[in-house]
Amino acid sequence: MKVVVAGATGAIGRPLVTALRQAGHQVYALTRGGRGAEVARSLGATPLVANVMDRSDLMRATERLTADAVIHQLTSYRYSPPTHYHAPGLLRTNALREIGSKHLVELAQRTGARRYLTQSLIVGYGLRDHGSRLVTEQDPFGRIQGDVTDGIIGALHEAESSAWRAPGIDGIALRYGLFYGPGASESFVRALRLRMFPLPSTGTGYVGFVHLADAAAATVAALERGVAGQAYNIVDDEPITWDTMFDAMAETVGARPPRRLPARLVRMASPLAAAQMLDFSIRVSNAKARADLSWKPMYPTYREGLPTLADSVH
Repeated sequence: MKVVVAGATGAIGRPLVTALRQAGHQVYALTRGGRGAEVARSLGATPLVANVMDRSDLMRATERLTADAVIHQLTSYRYSPPTHYHAPGLLRTNALREIGSKHLVELAQRTGARRYLTQSLIVGYGLRDHGSRLVTEQDPFGRIQGDVTDGIIGALHEAESSAWRAPGIDGIALRYGLFYGPGASESFVRALRLRMFPLPSTGTGYVGFVHLADAAAATVAALERGVAGQAYNIVDDEPITWDTMFDAMAETVGARPPRRLPARLVRMASPLAAAQMLDFSIRVSNAKARADLSWKPMYPTYREGLPTLADSVH
């Protein structure tokens, strides 16, 4: 297929472009230009220089393009991680999921693409304690609660809705867990080595992680075999706590265990990150992705995945 990837030079975008090309697909990378265009070429993709948030610019840059699929993987976290509810990177990412999604769906329609995949996240199930049962794609998703999480949850809902309601488009949403591995964990490794990644002393909730290589492979599988109008949870096989992951990551890269601080201090320093650690606990099932996509994680747990990070940072 001829596949347009928005966000092709980001954390998930780079291994995704590589995986798409290895599967025989022709890849066009939407980029703002400059270094992004160079990276796209180095990955074997054809760069398309345009600003996704500027509809006229996007349509002008792609007016002669034909495609079979569009994949939305845009975020804006590189220089502004989502540690606060009003972090600039988070606000820009929310806009990319709301406004950018509309522009990319229109791009798919104009280029003749029938397949449209969008990035979503398991936090869309709600930043609360979901108990010990496995959460599936049948559970409520994207429901705003009238609190500080509404911007995040509403943007994820809009990204998925844009994929599904467009006529003539086979829309699919990929609800990723937390990425880790080479290309996703370097900032965590630096913080761990400097002992600048504290965890709450009261313990942390469960969450689903997914190795970046497995997330890319699942996306290719969804492109090729995903069912239109469906969402898929893309996580590994074992939900674990933040404590378990980051204690193990520190050991893997030769760092001391993360400091433990009182929960109130963690909330003051990084309120959104603290909410994900303290208020959010979720055990997510990947059974539907395994069944529909004929996909299974190469790294079924953090035990198999973290050694790849050790190799990349040493």
